[in-house]
Amino acid sequence: MLSGKNNSGFGWDEHRQLVVAEDAVWNSYINSHKEAAQFRHRSFPYYDQLRMNAIEH
Repeated sequence: MLSGKNNSGFGWDEHRQLVVAEDAVWNSYINSHKEAAQFRHRSFPYYDQLRMNAIEH
């Protein structure tokens, strides 16, 4: 969601550690990616570590 093509409108809330977007953006994305619905309100406390690991490899 944060790094893919055509996914503008998504951002990262550092304080809450979760992906953020306007409702219309989420609804549109979930419409074509049903499995993403579970992440709409779920925090990712290890996001920075995962991102750094992905960059290193």
